[in-house]
Amino acid sequence: MSEQTTPDIVISLEIDDPVLADRLATLLGGVAGLRLAAPGEAAAAAIVSRDRDAAASPGDFELTPRELDVLALLAEGASNKMIARRLGISVHTAKFHVGSLLDKLDATGRTDAVAHAARRGVINL
Repeated sequence: MSEQTTPDIVISLEIDDPVLADRLATLLGGVAGLRLAAPGEAAAAAIVSRDRDAAASPGDFELTPRELDVLALLAEGASNKMIARRLGISVHTAKFHVGSLLDKLDATGRTDAVAHAARRGVINL
C-alpha cells in the first residue's frame, strides 16, 4: 500500500512590518501542509497587512471646511433641506456636498459616511 501525500497549500506573506513578517514566517513554516511561497511564486492564499498609519492617513482624502460642516450636520441627522437652511446654501449645493462626502469617504449612505468619518477620527460622536 502506498502512502498518498497531499500537496502543500502555498501561502504568500505581504506584510509591511518586517518583524511581524518574520514572526509569521517562523510560525507558519512549522505548520504541516503549509508552505510559504518563494518570491514571485503563485500562492493559493495570501496574508496581507499594510501599515495602518499609511492606510488611514489624511492624505487618502481631504475634506473642505464646508464638507466638515455638512458632515457635522449629517451626524446630527440633518436632511439636505436642514443642512441648506443651517449653512445658508441651496438644497442643490447641500446635495452636492453630501455626495462629495459619500465619494470621499467611500460610503454607501449618510449613516455610513458618519460611521466612516468617526472610525477615521475625522469627527467625534
